[in-house]
Amino acid sequence: MTTPLPYWVAGRPATGDVALEVTSPHDGRPAGSTTTATDAHVEEAVAAAEQVAASFAATPASLRAAALDHVSRRIAERSEEFAQLITAESGKPLKWARLEVARAVSTFRWGAEEARRWSGSLQRLDTDPAATGRMALVRRVPRGPVLGIAPFNFPLNLVAHKVAPAIAVGTPIVLKPAPATPLVALLLGEVLAETELPAGSWSVLPVPNEVAASLVRDPRLPVVSFTGSVPVGWSIRESAPRKHVTLELGGNAAVVVDADQRDDAALSWAAGRIATFAMYQAGQSCISVQRVYAHRDIADPLTELVVEAVKKLVTGDPADAATDVGPLIDEAAARRVETWVDEAVEAGARVLTGGVRTGAEYAPTVLTDVPATAKVSCEEVFGPVVVLDTVDSVDEGFARVNDSRFGLQAGVFTSDLQVAFRAARVLEVGGVVVGDVPSFRADQMPYGGVKDSGVGREGVHAAMEDLTVERVLVLTGIDV
Repeated sequence: MTTPLPYWVAGRPATGDVALEVTSPHDGRPAGSTTTATDAHVEEAVAAAEQVAASFAATPASLRAAALDHVSRRIAERSEEFAQLITAESGKPLKWARLEVARAVSTFRWGAEEARRWSGSLQRLDTDPAATGRMALVRRVPRGPVLGIAPFNFPLNLVAHKVAPAIAVGTPIVLKPAPATPLVALLLGEVLAETELPAGSWSVLPVPNEVAASLVRDPRLPVVSFTGSVPVGWSIRESAPRKHVTLELGGNAAVVVDADQRDDAALSWAAGRIATFAMYQAGQSCISVQRVYAHRDIADPLTELVVEAVKKLVTGDPADAATDVGPLIDEAAARRVETWVDEAVEAGARVLTGGVRTGAEYAPTVLTDVPATAKVSCEEVFGPVVVLDTVDSVDEGFARVNDSRFGLQAGVFTSDLQVAFRAARVLEVGGVVVGDVPSFRADQMPYGGVKDSGVGREGVHAAMEDLTVERVLVLTGIDV
């Protein structure tokens, strides 16, 4: 049995009395263990964050950037260790875990670069005669300590998207990792502890949800950054109406395939990307492809190619580097997906491939003839299921994309520039990806949704703006 990982209280390692064992969703093997943070340690972490907030905001940019550079470099040096642990505790196939680690390396590097650029702006005010001789220095300052709540599906990189922007702007963060996948965040704590960041500027606390609820209400943490389920996210915002709350919630990401994609190369590219990114990480991504609206002229050959590509995906042991699709996070999640697919079939849907559950694993599944009211179409499946549908025009496809309570990202396969710009104009989503699936995300770009997909933006620079507020210094008697 391996030694339990400590959690981190104001930058120092600590242990509690209640063991937290983490097992693989693939075969139940132990992935590692830690302990649940004690009430006293939670209080210590929050009090330290409040106490250090002012001095941390005043630290030189060089210190914060150097710390982020160090974290980026050390994750890269320990990349296989991080990847293996991601796979062990979450069941994410090793090939995707390695990609997640590489993304986290970039996320922290972007944080370091943004910390160095974070400078504010000058605004001359003498454009009005009454303000002659005046100039404004506009800077962004931290709103205050952050409560970061991370999900299980990207246990390193989505933690990075909480931690890196907070450090970059100089605001303390108390991080709550997902109960199913706390170990990777604790391993990240080892790396953070190697930096010269001040005590209290960061903590990583595995705590149960009821403790998290009390942290949401704690006035010493005026900012909450949450990534997770829709009901929990909106309940957080409703329970803390005076706080600044950012929410990155769910989606049922859609793809529109234009008729101009009829040549073999274009159609094969679209089908391959749809198949891969509907099923990658067992569909447990907010921007996993769930709905496809293909123009009638190319719908049949596209369907054949998607089914063919899905059947070629390798399923099984996530620790095998050849595996494309592993288990869901637990058997309960797989049973829910199974129930939703069965309900759709009872309502008239056809299964073109898949539709079989084994424990926590659900076979990559392609559905067609799915009623619009079926859960697999209108809710977030968060499993390896894609629904293929036919439309008579891209505009009909856009309308179908918008006929959803979610709006995170959408993909449009087209070679028509006018269609591309129309998609960006009319689609009610946070981001439109032309020529690819909605699952594409560059970690430096603004990322987030509208409607039930949340509020606020991630992406390092965008998140830094979300964690801060403008403060204006007016200088008087300046000879501009």
